[in-house]
Amino acid sequence: MSIKPKLNRFDLTMIVIGLVIGLGIFATPGDVALSAGNSWIFFGAWIFGGMVSLCGALTFAEIGARYPVTGGFYKIFSYCYHPAVAFMVNWVLVISNAASVAAVAIKGADYIKPFLLPANMQGDLGTKIITITSVAILYVINFLGIKMSARVQNVLMIFKIGLIVLICFAVFKSDAPPAAMASISRPSNLVTAFGLSLVAVFFTYGGYQQTINFGGDIINAKFNIPRGIYTGMLVVIVLYLSINYAYFHVLGLGGLQQRPALAAKMVGVLFGATGYKITSILIFLSVLAYVNVNVLANPRVYYAMAEDGVLPAVFKKVNPKTQVQEFGMSFFVGSILVVLFFVASFSKMLNYVMLFDTVGLSMAALSIFLLRKKTRELDSTGIFMIKWFPVVPLVFIISYWFVTANILYNFFTQNLLAGCICLSAYLLGLGIYYLCMWYPRAKEKADRKELVREEKE
Repeated sequence: MSIKPKLNRFDLTMIVIGLVIGLGIFATPGDVALSAGNSWIFFGAWIFGGMVSLCGALTFAEIGARYPVTGGFYKIFSYCYHPAVAFMVNWVLVISNAASVAAVAIKGADYIKPFLLPANMQGDLGTKIITITSVAILYVINFLGIKMSARVQNVLMIFKIGLIVLICFAVFKSDAPPAAMASISRPSNLVTAFGLSLVAVFFTYGGYQQTINFGGDIINAKFNIPRGIYTGMLVVIVLYLSINYAYFHVLGLGGLQQRPALAAKMVGVLFGATGYKITSILIFLSVLAYVNVNVLANPRVYYAMAEDGVLPAVFKKVNPKTQVQEFGMSFFVGSILVVLFFVASFSKMLNYVMLFDTVGLSMAALSIFLLRKKTRELDSTGIFMIKWFPVVPLVFIISYWFVTANILYNFFTQNLLAGCICLSAYLLGLGIYYLCMWYPRAKEKADRKELVREEKE
């Protein structure tokens, strides 16, 4: 059963915003401030990151317009490079996505548990109970159908955008305290500081690329995918720059470096205990939106892999009434729940997730050069095309390579084992692909030999 288009441009725009705005903007500005150690580098990283992400959004908008298929993030590798490369990159990203969703869900549960659980259950057990329950509820909602999931996503996104606007308007409160005067930790190397700042910035801006997985779900995909992507990203960039100005205005750079729960604490400073509680609830709803959209998006990659025969056919099975990949979605949610028992720290996960993301995203963006040659016949059909080509994709690709180099340098100078684990994950994926390709052929060859032997007897 194939997937039928059911999502309109507004749905896709909300999905883009939901994929990008997770918990990151409520947590990572502190990490950026710590890496930057300088207000110019801090704001420069957010502005540069927004410009690079917009270049990436425009690049993926054209990729989505030229190749609108379900599971597009996998398919583009297979079409432009080789199925082995597609599997190697995407199997790592699927694991990485499950891990990042689990980590963000845990962080979100930490905000809400003081209002839901008694004091004796405020530890890790209480966090995991809330997290697992939340994921289970979203799983059931997604089982009801893709349109139901999109409606829930739209409602959650309204809460999320409302939270960011609330934080931004806090700077206009007449009795707002002056920026915090806490001591500032400053870097010794400005280039390295800028590069490491971009790790958290790009993580916070990332996610929009997954929208090309919905190519088969979007009505009039060749036109609505690009418009949905760059409209959503423009909204995200404006919101991010606004909220970071609000953080800096109220807390100062030193305060940013020392406050992990930035949004709730800042609104608490401005509006008291009630403001802290309201913000904590809104942040939890924001996390639910991020989890929900990932549960919706990631199984599309499984569908594409199953179409190419590198995963069992059950992964592309779609319920004809609800348009839900019931097995694929169950597998992804199961992966999240497994990771929940092992994820220890959101911050520690950041470098692992970003290494996988920067490699995958830069390679995916690089495919636009091959895709333009392979689909020249579409140039005259009025589809979206990047105006400043090839400058726009090259800005994105080179910037992500710069961040990749900084992460690898950091790994191999401070944690050699972590760097080796990350690189070996790709080699393991390549081995799994060739094993999956070899086994059916070997079995078929053995069956033929057995048949010949029986005929001779």
